[in-house]
Amino acid sequence: SPDEGWQVYTSAQAPDGKCLCTAVIPVQGTCSRDLRSHQLRQLMEKVQNISQSMEVLDLRTYRDLQYVRNTESLMKGLDSRLKVAAESQKSLNAKSFQELKDKMTELLPLLPVLDQYKSDTRLIVHLKEEVRNLSGSLLAIQEEMGAYDYEELQQRVLMLEARLHACMQKLGCGKLTGVSNPITIRASGSRFGSWMTDTMTPSADTRVWYMDGYYKGRRVLEFRTLNDFVTGQNFVQHLLPHPWAGTGHVVFNGSLYYNKYQSNIAVKYHFRSRSVLVQRSLAGAGYNNTFPYSWGGFSDIDFMVDENGLWAVYTTNQNAGNIVVSRVDPQTLEVLRSWDTGYPKRSAGESFMICGTLYVTNSHLAGAKIYFAYYTNTSSYEYTDIPFHNQYSHISMLDYNPRERVLYTWNNGHQVIYNVTLFHVIKTSGEL
Repeated sequence: SPDEGWQVYTSAQAPDGKCLCTAVIPVQGTCSRDLRSHQLRQLMEKVQNISQSMEVLDLRTYRDLQYVRNTESLMKGLDSRLKVAAESQKSLNAKSFQELKDKMTELLPLLPVLDQYKSDTRLIVHLKEEVRNLSGSLLAIQEEMGAYDYEELQQRVLMLEARLHACMQKLGCGKLTGVSNPITIRASGSRFGSWMTDTMTPSADTRVWYMDGYYKGRRVLEFRTLNDFVTGQNFVQHLLPHPWAGTGHVVFNGSLYYNKYQSNIAVKYHFRSRSVLVQRSLAGAGYNNTFPYSWGGFSDIDFMVDENGLWAVYTTNQNAGNIVVSRVDPQTLEVLRSWDTGYPKRSAGESFMICGTLYVTNSHLAGAKIYFAYYTNTSSYEYTDIPFHNQYSHISMLDYNPRERVLYTWNNGHQVIYNVTLFHVIKTSGEL
């Protein structure tokens, strides 16, 4: 639906009858708002309004009741005096009349209190009607949802989430055809560094991680939201037990994956427990500026995540310095499979993975473009010519976030993002 951010740029029919479309997926996956959720939100607002009205009514009633109680003795005295005056009018002299008049004057403030009681009575009738409506609405929702017990509802939710995830994985995958102009989020830190959000957690988790520098760093800042990151507020600090090398770090499902300084060891650090869960050597991988990107900076090992999972990009002596792409088990850090791309790593500015394809820039300086693509699903490659605007002229970190479908970049002390355009081939049978 266009309302959810989908855009179809071009469409055509192939000779074999297939429908070919160029589509741009939303920056973040969105779903139509559930009617029941909308109704529940409205009910919650009504309940809140009723609660506030009841508090005001309770406070006012208590105050007025105290006033009525304080005037009770005054009313009794006035009543007895009026009875005496009615029985014997001769006893009602000028002094007694003035006393009665004074007592009546004291009771005059009671009139607006009684008027308020009349108003409050109308409010109570209104609140009673609102509560009756709320009860009816809640009963209707309960009857509709009562067809399922909690366990069945939970299973239905899990099944729908799995279907949505699978659908978004399919729709999110495609061939990169364009990169937007850069969007600068913040200017901070040194010339080199990395910043990122989690590539897997739900969209409600908007934490940002910030790692300044590329050499022997251990300090990771965790910001609560992107806005906090922009303002530099509301963050906690993690002090890693092992220093990092390079800027090829990635946060995946609550853990930080990084290259341990002066080694080819991959480290998985869990933020919540503040501990290293596992570390493992990448066999034969160069380190300590043996096979960095063209900008250097101990960028020998680069971790990245796409729709297919966790990857490590590096090179070995056996590969003669050409880029190796390895699929990595995020739990054990074992290499599941590797591909030799044939592209010299020292000639690459940076690289990133989208849908199992490695995209490589030809420089880290101004004038760079996305020059090379390696497809792991077919073990093939091609040279590309995708413009890439390097606004601040020195990129030292470039990573794709499949959850948000944007590129995160550290560019000469600036934290920058790019939107991407993916090309999809959609068959008439509905398969992708």
